[in-house]
Amino acid sequence: MKGAGALIRVAGYEVETLRKRLAAIVDRRTDLEMKVAMLDAEAEAETEHAKTDAEAGWYLIGYREGWKIRRAQYEAQIQTALAEETGARDALAAAYETLKKYERVAEIAADAKTKEENRREAADLEEVSRNRRSARG
Repeated sequence: MKGAGALIRVAGYEVETLRKRLAAIVDRRTDLEMKVAMLDAEAEAETEHAKTDAEAGWYLIGYREGWKIRRAQYEAQIQTALAEETGARDALAAAYETLKKYERVAEIAADAKTKEENRREAADLEEVSRNRRSARG
């Protein structure tokens, strides 16, 4: 099967492309989760500061409203990234399965070619053997 090598290369390229895409999505999701953690830590620090400073306490209400909005935005982006990650994982699994199918077909074709070559070689040796026997007798 002459085209098997090309199919395997194309499928391998697709697998690598999807791996990179998945890695980028995971990195983006991780970055968003880190932003949420930093935002939560910042809110905790502001709450502690408001406990010691009466003036900061007045601003805490507005800060909390802004914090809720920013956190909700990050959470929505995280949910989107999780959906993309699931899709990318599914696409990667399908591409990997296709690559393995092509590799298996190429392996079967190579095995069949080897068996045919061995059969021809055995037939040639049998022919040589018959020729020698007929030459002797």
